[in-house]
Amino acid sequence: MSDARQSSPSAARNREPILDVLRRVLGERARVLEIASGTGEHAMHMARALPGVSWCPSDPDASARASIEAWRAHETLSNVAPPLAIDVRDGDWNVAPPFDAIVAINMIHIAPWEATPALFAGAARLLGPDGIVFLYGPYKRGGKHTAPSNEAFEGWLKQRDPRFGVRDLGEVENAAQARGLRLREIAGMPADNLSLVFARA
Repeated sequence: MSDARQSSPSAARNREPILDVLRRVLGERARVLEIASGTGEHAMHMARALPGVSWCPSDPDASARASIEAWRAHETLSNVAPPLAIDVRDGDWNVAPPFDAIVAINMIHIAPWEATPALFAGAARLLGPDGIVFLYGPYKRGGKHTAPSNEAFEGWLKQRDPRFGVRDLGEVENAAQARGLRLREIAGMPADNLSLVFARA
């Protein structure tokens, strides 16, 4: 039987800085829904480091879900649920609230813009009163890139799909506010990325 596990070099590089933030902002018994889990490596790393946290991965891509399930079988972690097929643009994600956190790592720049307000709309439906949204990735500030590497990265993204791109922090914040969520924290991360934490206004 072939091994469906996929690996991402960026996941290996950024998982510890992301974990440092999540360790601070998640409760010890948090119920987490991860959107666009990709290979599943972040889910496994966070669940292993935070054994009291229940982690529910998801991805709209069938090959990604197969990778997540293969990692689950390999890691045998009891606090990682089977991956769900969630496209944030769907009006119903077919999951039962409430969640304490919705996590999206390197998602909104590799998706059409409409996925961003849809992500916050889903969060508004599914988060408990003290729930948070955690986003990680590159962002523009005031419409401008914060590093040449991010500008080059956006060029590469747009070659893949013109609808993709590094999002402006102000526009992301406005999309969150329209759904009753406020930006509570900005944490600088390696490689000119940011971690953003949103909470109910």
